[in-house]
Amino acid sequence: MRGLTLARLIALIAPAGLLGGALLSQYVGGLAPCEMCYWQRWPHAAAIIFALFAILLRGGTGGRFFLILSALFIATSGGIGVFHAGVEYGWWEGLTACSTSTAGGSAQDILNSIMATPLVRCDVPQWTLLGISLAGYNAILSLGATIAIIMLMTGHKSKVS
Repeated sequence: MRGLTLARLIALIAPAGLLGGALLSQYVGGLAPCEMCYWQRWPHAAAIIFALFAILLRGGTGGRFFLILSALFIATSGGIGVFHAGVEYGWWEGLTACSTSTAGGSAQDILNSIMATPLVRCDVPQWTLLGISLAGYNAILSLGATIAIIMLMTGHKSKVS
């Protein structure tokens, strides 16, 4: 498989897999995402769209442009994942209180909404494997995919045989 073809494939599969995994963990696994979890999802959604354009326009410079955009958005999600994991591990404080918004209405409606809303903290991982949280795995996999895309686009070959 040629380098650019593999790069386009990674640019599509990596964010689709990570976004799909996040949605599965939420809707099947019952893990409620915090605010920073949502922040990591949006760049993946954009990266998927750009990867599809890169595949459709693979013959010209437009395809490379969209592939670069896809890689940048995958890296953005990975960077947010690094920040989020750092907040979870207590390396630094988060930018937000990770609160949820309430619906309007009477004071009693607002109070009922607040009481029914689960508190999801950004500084406490809901799930870990080998001591790494979901944000940490997003960071590792997203930044790894970005490096792979860049290496394939620039023609770098692995030293491992």
